Amino acid sequence: MDILDMGALAQSEALAEGSLSAVALMEATLARIEAVNGRVNAIVSLRSADALMAEARAADAAPRRGWLHGIPMAIKDLADAKGLPTSMGSPLFAGTVAQKDSVFVGRLRAAGAIIIGKTNTPEFGLGSHTFNPVHGATCNPYDLTKSAGGSSGGAAAALACGMVSVADGSDMMGSLRNPAGWNNVYGMRPSWGTVPGEPEGDMYLHQLATSGPMARTPRDLAALLDTMTGADPRQPLGVSPAATLPQMSGQPAALRIGWLGDWGGAFPYEGGIMQLSEAALGQIADLGHDVTHMPPPFDAETMWDAWITLRSFAVASGLGPIFENAEKRHHLKEAAQWEIERGLALSARAVQRASEVRSAWFRAAAGLFETMDVLVLPSAQLWPFAVGDVHPTEIAGQRMDTYHRWMQVVVPAGLIGLPVVNVPAGFGKDGLPGGLQLIGRQGSDAQLLRLAQQWHEATHWPQTRRP
Repeated sequence: MDILDMGALAQSEALAEGSLSAVALMEATLARIEAVNGRVNAIVSLRSADALMAEARAADAAPRRGWLHGIPMAIKDLADAKGLPTSMGSPLFAGTVAQKDSVFVGRLRAAGAIIIGKTNTPEFGLGSHTFNPVHGATCNPYDLTKSAGGSSGGAAAALACGMVSVADGSDMMGSLRNPAGWNNVYGMRPSWGTVPGEPEGDMYLHQLATSGPMARTPRDLAALLDTMTGADPRQPLGVSPAATLPQMSGQPAALRIGWLGDWGGAFPYEGGIMQLSEAALGQIADLGHDVTHMPPPFDAETMWDAWITLRSFAVASGLGPIFENAEKRHHLKEAAQWEIERGLALSARAVQRASEVRSAWFRAAAGLFETMDVLVLPSAQLWPFAVGDVHPTEIAGQRMDTYHRWMQVVVPAGLIGLPVVNVPAGFGKDGLPGGLQLIGRQGSDAQLLRLAQQWHEATHWPQTRRP
């Protein structure tokens, strides 16, 4: 097997036993990047080959620091990796070199990862389509004329192409799920609070986004999640759950799985999305699980209104100072300006009402999990669209009234911080990949990963259908 087709845990084992060297792995990684990255544009701000080879030689000569020892990784260009630029896809920050690691990046480095560069992202991570004026667009490896999704589109495309074996991503509105689905890999939004953010600014109000792992196998997801996970004592809301990788052995018990379909007609889907999803659910049922079609458990429009209020509130909090600077405002893309304007105009009462809706939906979801173990939705409402488009304007004849309405299907889990694993579901329109969201109750991360691993062992989609 090509060493770049191996999973990260398999690479780690080979490095530990001496059948693979960090130098050989780095040489192969750089050769793969040279061969394919020019076409997909997934990895940006790549460090020099000389520096990376020197770090690989040092890794071979040093005692192992952790399971990632000697394994190349690229960090999503929203997080800081000391010594590398953090552009966030914005001309305002292009070339700004990070002076320290983000919390989870420090953990990856401490476990032995060699940070080779960054992965591309939309400007400030806004929009599930990876393009920006600093680094350009990331193309889908399965069709270079299509989007790789986002905002972790660079990470997903790099994984699909074998440029890295594991990657980090972040997810507010599907950014670990949509690109994983569109690139035939796994992406996990963990239970909110398990992977810490940064100990800066407000640390109480904005419980929407989280970082998480991406990989080509669920076991690798679990290993990377365990490295990223754990409360930061400088932050008030984090939790430190039990490690997930040790819980991955053995087959999961028969699970009760609720298929939410199109949420009673609330979510328009492009042709083929429902068929692909239901075919995959049939395969899940064949693995011994009880799949039930469920009616919509909460009003979709009420949930959407709460979501866009809380999202705009959060975006305005982070980007408001840039918007309010007349010299900098014009550097923000139209969607960012719209989002900030909405957030700045919100009243405290509007935010409170949205939080009350979120609370009501959490209570309703808790009731669902009394009779169901896992809920399922597609990872996206349509197939990858043209890479030159800004965002879809309609789905199945239904107009999209915002730049992000086409990703409404990811809101139910994201609004209340539930864990979700995207699993590759196969291929549909024009040979393009699609995925399923496996959604669990809060704290059920290990259970979802066990189910995903069972699915993987039955399908091996990332290995059987490479770009």
